[in-house]
Amino acid sequence: MNAFFKALLNPFINAVQAVAHRIPRLTSWAIVAGLLLMAVALLHPEQMTVVLWKLCLVTLAAPVSYWIDRALSPLGRPHQMDPDSGCRDVAMFRRSLVFTACVLGLTLGL
Repeated sequence: MNAFFKALLNPFINAVQAVAHRIPRLTSWAIVAGLLLMAVALLHPEQMTVVLWKLCLVTLAAPVSYWIDRALSPLGRPHQMDPDSGCRDVAMFRRSLVFTACVLGLTLGL
């Protein structure tokens, strides 16, 4: 019985795997975010201005945090460091802290 279902589902699984290579990263998250945005619009339309304002702030904070990190440490770019050294881990952690601080600062402060 298991072989029957495997043979039945194999073309579908192959089709999904073939399409999955062409879909951009985080597409599923974008779809979920769009569905949640539609749910907020249907259930509480008066909150849409707040949701869009916060979305704007997060979208603004992401590149700002990246450029702040590059300005603070121009030579400490994680992708240019040796993966075996501990410096790369520290640089990635530093970048994530700067990103978190910028996003939280912008979204909570404004």
